[in-house]
Amino acid sequence: MKKHSLPVIRSRRASQITANVQRWQWRIKTRSLGVFKRGLDLCVVIPAILLLLPLFAVVALAIYVQDRGSVLYWQSRVGQHGREFRFPKFRSMYMNAHAARAQVAALNQYGSEGVNFKMKGDPRITSVGRFIRRFSIDELPQLWCVLRGDMSLVGPRPPLPSEVKKYTLHDRERLSVEPGLTCIWQVNGRSEIPFDQQVEMDIDYIQQRSLKTDLKLLAKTVPAVVKGRGAY
Repeated sequence: MKKHSLPVIRSRRASQITANVQRWQWRIKTRSLGVFKRGLDLCVVIPAILLLLPLFAVVALAIYVQDRGSVLYWQSRVGQHGREFRFPKFRSMYMNAHAARAQVAALNQYGSEGVNFKMKGDPRITSVGRFIRRFSIDELPQLWCVLRGDMSLVGPRPPLPSEVKKYTLHDRERLSVEPGLTCIWQVNGRSEIPFDQQVEMDIDYIQQRSLKTDLKLLAKTVPAVVKGRGAY
């Protein structure tokens, strides 16, 4: 027994050392990726905000002229590790549209028990709202969230707190990284993709994410926005 104990001990130690090395390699890779992602975010977002200021002004004026309501619609969204943050969009619905959601809840394309809510031809959307949704202009104020560090350019879309309450433990893996302005399923069909498939695509992105992957998704975002598939 004693003759065999030393090789066994050495084997266990070697396995432990290998595991520790792999763990540190993963930490270094993750932290390095985070630094480079943040650098990419700032390099893109700062000039984008400055260039888009005239568009912001035109859209804000159009929203206000239509019904004299507020230009921005603010929500609480859930970010990395479950931390909530303030999330702005250009208002695309009539004022107090959220209060009328119960009246259209049965028309949810994901079903009455669906985690999130989407509906084609939602009557609560204004005429200006339909246009800015068609080209994802309503999402542009979220560049502010990227600038603040609450979001990244690429990552799983941030859910509502009410949606997270319905998450399974598996679904919550989406919250292990910073949420993004665009994501893998948004460039592949957006609202046409069922929730369960969105989760699997997000988790697949998280497991394989890299700067190269992010750049590819950013490049695909522009044509996806122009085509407007699943944007409603």
